[in-house]
Amino acid sequence: LMKKILRGKTDVYINFESYSKDDIKVVINEALAESYIESLTKLKENFNLSGDITISLVSKFPDIVIVEKDVENEQASEAISTMLFEALHIALENFVLMRESEGNNLRIDILQKTSLISDLVSKIKTRSPFVVAEYSERLKIRLDNYLSGINVDENRFLTEITLFADRSCIDEELTRLSSHLVQLEEILTEEESLGRKLDFLVQEMNREANTIGSKSNDMEITKNVIALKSEIEKIREQIQNIE
Repeated sequence: LMKKILRGKTDVYINFESYSKDDIKVVINEALAESYIESLTKLKENFNLSGDITISLVSKFPDIVIVEKDVENEQASEAISTMLFEALHIALENFVLMRESEGNNLRIDILQKTSLISDLVSKIKTRSPFVVAEYSERLKIRLDNYLSGINVDENRFLTEITLFADRSCIDEELTRLSSHLVQLEEILTEEESLGRKLDFLVQEMNREANTIGSKSNDMEITKNVIALKSEIEKIREQIQNIE
């Protein structure tokens, strides 16, 4: 099992019932039977009771007749062992085939979601350069409205725009997120166990998405980040089923 199943918890239930006479033996507890007979004989004599002490009577007492599995039947044990491992092998092969089929479907689904995330990243990249310019324009309009007729220090204004641009810059996060998407597609082509790799990678993708969302001061970017995080969460749920 450990050679075929590398991730997750596996429960195996095996039930076996044998009704062959070669697999059981009947044991008579003679010492206990003798004790019962002696006690019954004494009871009969002391109280002047009538009736015979028969085998039918004695055999009804607990633990006189014991049915046991014949553990010494080596031939039966070998046959059972052979049958067990043949059945386990067949079940395991069918299980692996089913997981491979499910894995291929999951790969297709994750690649589709990766493509959607890539489109959302492209939209955010396209929108990002306009955020600072629009903020600058809005700030200028607000200053004109509130400080009408008062000259505004141009250097102070440029400093404010520079600080905003620095706080809202998401170029690094977008670059890393794009890199993670490429890695994700590469990992999905590997034949070895890849569940833990994907788990770690999706955590990194989610971290970048959260950072982009926290820096965002733009409604359109925020909307795309929400959609992006939704797709990442769907992938995270899917990869829990991947070995």
